[in-house]
This record gives sequence, structure tokens and C-alpha cells, in this order.
Amino acid sequence: MSYLTSLFLFLLLGLSEASRHLVEVLESVDPSQLDDVIERLLDAVEKQPLSSSMIELSVVETAVQDCSQGCDENIDNVFNIIGAFDVPRYIYSVERKKFVPINMTSHPPPSLCALARDKAELFRERYTILQQRTHRHELFTPPAIGAAVDEGQNKFQLKTIEALLGSTAKLGEVIVLGMITQLKEGKFYLEDPSGTVQLDMSKAISFDEGSFPRSGFTFKVYYPSNRTVEDRAYYGNINFFGGPSTTSVKASSKLKQLEEENEDAMFVVVSDVWLDSVEVMEKLNVMFSGYAALPPTCFIFCGNFSSAPYGKTQNKSLRESLKTLADVICAYPSIHSSSRFVFVPGPEDPGPGAILPRPPLAEHITEDFRQRVPCSVFTTNPCRIQYCSQEIVIMREDLVNKMCRNCVRLPNSNLDIPNHVSFTLSSRLAPTRLPLERAHSITGPPPCSPVGPSSFSTPSFRISMPSRGACLSVHLTACSCL
Repeated sequence: MSYLTSLFLFLLLGLSEASRHLVEVLESVDPSQLDDVIERLLDAVEKQPLSSSMIELSVVETAVQDCSQGCDENIDNVFNIIGAFDVPRYIYSVERKKFVPINMTSHPPPSLCALARDKAELFRERYTILQQRTHRHELFTPPAIGAAVDEGQNKFQLKTIEALLGSTAKLGEVIVLGMITQLKEGKFYLEDPSGTVQLDMSKAISFDEGSFPRSGFTFKVYYPSNRTVEDRAYYGNINFFGGPSTTSVKASSKLKQLEEENEDAMFVVVSDVWLDSVEVMEKLNVMFSGYAALPPTCFIFCGNFSSAPYGKTQNKSLRESLKTLADVICAYPSIHSSSRFVFVPGPEDPGPGAILPRPPLAEHITEDFRQRVPCSVFTTNPCRIQYCSQEIVIMREDLVNKMCRNCVRLPNSNLDIPNHVSFTLSSRLAPTRLPLERAHSITGPPPCSPVGPSSFSTPSFRISMPSRGACLSVHLTACSCL
């Protein structure tokens, strides 16, 4: 046994059952790989919440299991549906300069009934995440001591509103990161944790890309959305997206190889599937007949699933409509056996009103369909889908119209609004950046909260279905946002 191994066992574990169990595990490891295995075990131990300074047997067993799963990826990690309530929740620690699991902090346990302070905490977390990303951008990173500064490369410094208000001298160009708010009717303010300052929007600069709604964070240099590689290099391969994998699927060479080998993989996304409409069912029949020769990997059906969203017979009608859809799917054995079916509820489907995230359709509505179509999943809105190394976010909401109505400043080119909205979503922290009074969401600390480190890992593509009857056929290549 090497010196490093002995030091690891006796300093961290002591003479206990945990050390004896770890010795048994390490005896089967190749001596040339022993140091690397111990480093992975140390990382796995540090990720767990520890109740004492002594490492218990259960902690070691969990670490060994995590390392074994990371080295042996199986078919279960190829395709996964992650509901909004199953997304891992991390909090950025300013002191440690890293994201830590919420159960390792002093935050209260998840609760649907949020407290008053949770709303302020939500915006504070968003600000902190954006601030730490911005400080690592090359425009805001100060040059190293003794390093030569490239000519023509300007460096900037972020200022707080407190420093702006406290300055008595006349300032030139100042860059402040803050949230646009409307504290008084017709007057806009820029707010950060240190204070607020009123904005004069009459001389505001129009930007070429993106839209700026209220309660959105902004500053002079718009943050790019394609910095996943840089962020991953800083934070490592922690799986912030969710799913059974303990590490990010982006770092998996095996999953990447499977994805390249299956280049014909295709997702079909359909919006506002009115299952009680005869015309819609006929069109679905035509669609299935066209894909029967080459079944897609997945069909994603987004609500609303009823043309008449209200009434005491809605649940019964929806259940019967799903039975009819099951008959249509079973008529095509190739699709029934090869494809997966994901159902994302719409804003007018049965559920707890217009609150995000929306839970899946009730089990008593979908029970018969799930028995006849086993490869079907009824998930939340929004939800996440992981296919090989692809990370996908699905949300059914009329975002384009809502963001335009609540926009403080529209972009210069008003003819390409959908692409501007897509750029905004890819550059921000969540699938929607609307004020809370326009997009009601759970503001407490449950796992479904949209704030989290998964935000800096931009999904391979994000789908938001705003129009009725829309149908997309997506090949998983270099797609960014639809």
C-alpha cells in the first residue's frame, strides 16, 4: 500500500469499518491507477453532506458506488426525462467560489409555501450567478501581475449602485450590473443588492440582439450564451442538469460515441395537440403513417390537449381522448415498440392554475394510456430531456407575446422577434425571464426553482412552443434554440 493510500485511510477514516471496507475495495485496483482512484473517491466524499469529522461507512459505500457508476456507463444513461421537481438544486457559495448542494447549506428544506424572504432570495441568487460569470469574462478579468497587456484590448470593471450613488465626482462610462424594475408607475430603476438608481430611458441605447423585460438583469455588455466550455473548465464535470449520471453527460466519451453512431436520431415536437378534435386525430394518423418506416427516437406532445379547456367533464373527456390516441399508436407496431412518447401539459390543461412549474397530468387520467403504451412519460412543464450528450429543455408557454408586452426596450430589428427572444433565453438563467406577476412561479427553495448552476451550462437546444398546431422535426445536430 502506497504512502498516499495510508495517509488517506488513517487521517480521514481512522481505524474503523469504513477504512477496512475501503482497503478491500482498493486491493483490486491496479497500483498504477491507485492515486487517480483515490482522488475520485475524495471528490465523491466531498460532495456528500457530512454530519461529523469522521467518515462513516455509509459515506464510503456511496462514494465507491458513485465512482463505479461513473466508470461504467450503461444504457440507462442514454435517454432520461427530468421533471422540474427532480432537478438538482445547487446554491452558489461566494465564500467557497463554487456551487454546493442545497442540503449542505443553511437553506430551509423544500416547501411549496414560500416565505416572504424567499422572493428576495430568488433575485439575489440570480444576481450572484450572473455576477460570478461576468467577473470571469475576459473583458472583466484583470491581467495577471507582470503579464503583458495586449494593445487595443480594453478591460472593464463592474461597479455597484452603492459606489455610483456615493461618488461626488463626475463619472464617464460606468458599467453596472443590475435588475430592471418599475418601483413607480412609468419610472424604471436599476437595482442590485446595494441599492437602486432611477433610469432615464429616453436616451437608452438600442441593442441589436435580445429583448429586455422587467425583472431582467442587464448591463452594457450583453453576456454571451456560448460559454459552456469555459464554465465547465471552471466548475468541472458535476451534473447540474439532472438524471442518473453522477457526472455531466457532456464529458462522457461513450455517450458521445453512441450519439455519433446513431446519426439518424430524431425528435418530433407537436404543440397544442387537441385530442378531442377529429381533424387533429386524422392529422396524427397521417403523421404516424409517414414515420412508420423510420420511427423517430421520441415524440414530444405539448398541450393544451383539449379544445375546451374548462368544464366538469374535462378530465373524463381527456381520458377517453388518450384512449383513442393509444389506439392510433398501437396501429403502427414499429412506432409503438421503438419510439418514446413524452407529454408536456399546457397552461389550460388540468392542474393548479397558471403557476410554473406545472405538474404532469393526473395518474387517473393517464393510467389506461400508460398501460397500453409503456414507453410513455407524462412529465412537468417545463421539463428536461437528456439524450446521450445532448441536454434539452422543453417548455410550453406563449413566451414571445408575453416578453414583447413586458419588454422595456425592443431590439432595433423588430421583424425578427422570435430569434431575439431565443437569444435572450439562451443568455439568461431560466426558460422565462418575465416578471413574477406575469409568469407566476414557485419562489421558494424547492428543487423546481429555475435558479441553479444548470443555467450556465447552456442546453444543446431549448424548445418553447408558442403557436397552436406547430410541429417540428428536429435532428440532434448543431441545434441551439427553437
